[in-house]
Amino acid sequence: MQNDFGTGRVWRRIVAQAVPLTLAQLVQLLYNIVDRIYIGHLPGADSTALTGVGLTFPLVSLIGAFTSLYSTGGTPLFSIARGAGEKDRASRIMGCVFSLLALSSVVLTIVCFALRRPILYLFGASDASYIYADAYLKIYLLGTPLAMLSTGMNGFINAQGFARLGMVTTIVGAALNLLLDPLFIFVFDMGVAGAALATVISQGVSCLWVLYIITGKRMPLPLRRAHLRTPLDLVRQIVTLGTAGFIMQGTNSVVQVACNTTLQAFGGDLYVGIMTVLNSIRSVLEMPVFGLNAGSQPVLGYNYGAKAYGRVREGIRFMSILGAAYTVGVWIIVLLFPGFFISLFSSDARLIAAAPHALHLYFFGYVFMSLQFSGQASFQSLGFARQAIFFSLLRKAVIVVPLTLLLPRMGLGVDGVFLAEPISNLIGGTACFLTMLFSVYRPLKRKDEQAV
Repeated sequence: MQNDFGTGRVWRRIVAQAVPLTLAQLVQLLYNIVDRIYIGHLPGADSTALTGVGLTFPLVSLIGAFTSLYSTGGTPLFSIARGAGEKDRASRIMGCVFSLLALSSVVLTIVCFALRRPILYLFGASDASYIYADAYLKIYLLGTPLAMLSTGMNGFINAQGFARLGMVTTIVGAALNLLLDPLFIFVFDMGVAGAALATVISQGVSCLWVLYIITGKRMPLPLRRAHLRTPLDLVRQIVTLGTAGFIMQGTNSVVQVACNTTLQAFGGDLYVGIMTVLNSIRSVLEMPVFGLNAGSQPVLGYNYGAKAYGRVREGIRFMSILGAAYTVGVWIIVLLFPGFFISLFSSDARLIAAAPHALHLYFFGYVFMSLQFSGQASFQSLGFARQAIFFSLLRKAVIVVPLTLLLPRMGLGVDGVFLAEPISNLIGGTACFLTMLFSVYRPLKRKDEQAV
């Protein structure tokens, strides 16, 4: 029954998926978060080491964008095919995604490794912070194929109703990373290079686990060699739907570059380090919303494929209301206790003194972020590729990046960089959600009435 999203209460199906997925994504986040925590507290180091690692985030995000291109394009199509009873098509989609992930990961590793020096300086590195950034990145890049395969294929475990097994993937890797980080960083005195090595080893273990599960007999539709082909028509469908996820991740990279270079110009390494801390806090706090949306997608896609439109509407309502309530609570907590969150990631007195003001600006109106994610997840789940792509571009490329570059030059200085995010959440999030409401949610009601 856990593989059949067409029966039982919709909200329970979503929660059953969302809880382990949220835990899995939180644990997955520990790969980088734990690195930042340890690096931010290196003995005798100031915020420059943390700044250096923060400079690698745009490139890491770009690699994640390619993972998202194939996984967020393939898994909704896979779920819709399962819901429609098209098992062979579902299997071919999964095999095609695996091949695309494997091939692109090798190419990305080679290109990024060869160009890492000019890339890091383009991303805002100074001579002081480049030393730390390069030491971390040249090792981290070697784990690119492992990271892309484990993250990209894990979605197909979840989409078949085995969210708990998918959770184990990230728990195993992150737990190992948690143990190896202090060993390599402090005991072996490897510093930031030790953090990268611990991450790569942990990603390797996660990758082996995913491949073991996804090819095993427990899966209703296991990965098989016969399905590893990449026919152009299937690649086009996967890439078209996955472009929205790619843009969301890819524009994150562009935003991070814009933020880092602007902050370097107006505030120096200290404020690049502050943005690293704020991104870390946001990444942790938004994971429950990501988990909720990720848990909703296979349920929504399956019922959409089965033409159970009333269940799709019920799922959208539940996802949207719960996401909004959570983000309101988080916004209040961040406003009341900024020092607690900041001190987790740094012991630099200058950073701790300057960061609370930036944190308050950055998280203002945080609830509107959930509207963007709810609308985006609905479009993605049901195969509305054009809408998903448009609103991905609108919030990041059209709103955040220009504001990040313009507001500081209009007299706001570094405050302008931190204000760009909440403004984009308000405009982009509201527009995305209202469009989903009128173009998807309401028409589903008419379809449901016609079916009756």
